[in-house]
Amino acid sequence: PQNRQRIYIVGFKKKNDFDINNMELPPEELAPKLKSILHPENGSEILEDPYTEGKKGKVNSKYTLSDKLWKYLQNYAERQRAKGNGFGFGLNTENDTARTLSARYYKDGSEILIAQKNKRPRKLTPRECARLMGFDKQGDQPMKIPVSDTQAYKQFGNSVVVPAMEAVAEY
Repeated sequence: PQNRQRIYIVGFKKKNDFDINNMELPPEELAPKLKSILHPENGSEILEDPYTEGKKGKVNSKYTLSDKLWKYLQNYAERQRAKGNGFGFGLNTENDTARTLSARYYKDGSEILIAQKNKRPRKLTPRECARLMGFDKQGDQPMKIPVSDTQAYKQFGNSVVVPAMEAVAEY
């Protein structure tokens, strides 16, 4: 669910018939969307404090941007646009593919903000970051995130995307 272009260098110990031109990549329209990693907020997911709350598992309000931060990000983006730069925030819906998650996500979450109806946008929760990077795929139990949100954002932002590495290794 993120647009993350990377270069993978793969070496072979023995000569083989690998040809990069014969590699089949899935079509872009089949790329996963953010809805595949976001908390559903409809009661279908097990509640996970501190990320979700209430009977329906709404995302904790602490992940919604403050009015001050949201105004700052909007003003910053406008100043950058006026200068002809493309810097600013990434506002996404569940049907979008997000920018790359960075290790500095903990600062303001501006790379990947999730639009909310009648509310300011929110940051991803650490659980959603784990899903985005492919870490919540082992079994039916989510991986434990025993560190602070700040540390989780740094660790997930510095990680490789697990399904991408699995695909390279399997090929």
